[in-house]
Amino acid sequence: MEGNSAHQIKNICVFCGSNPGKNAKFIETANNLGRVLAKRKIHLVYGGGSLALMGYVSTASYVEGSQVLGIIPTALAKENFVGKIIREELQVPTMQDKIWKMHDNSDAFIVLLGGTGTLEEIF
Repeated sequence: MEGNSAHQIKNICVFCGSNPGKNAKFIETANNLGRVLAKRKIHLVYGGGSLALMGYVSTASYVEGSQVLGIIPTALAKENFVGKIIREELQVPTMQDKIWKMHDNSDAFIVLLGGTGTLEEIF
């Protein structure tokens, strides 16, 4: 594809696991993605929390200067199942609302390693 796109990506939604996996490359990739988003002045939208891959992407993005929006169902936020939101938090009633809000706040999507929960969110 040649030329400049009329649509600039400003917000990328990242879907990934709340478990780091068993390979250090997964963590390295999540950290690198966060840094690249910030370097390119792209804001991160993600499923909230600071655990594992979600935490690595969001922390790296925030530390490097990106705006970070974590969208999380209220029940998960209250029970602190996923750790603290790294920056801005938007609580929604249900998981389905979370997915719709992530979609509404994003221009593009990236999926990193995850389990069945990650697959459920993207399909």
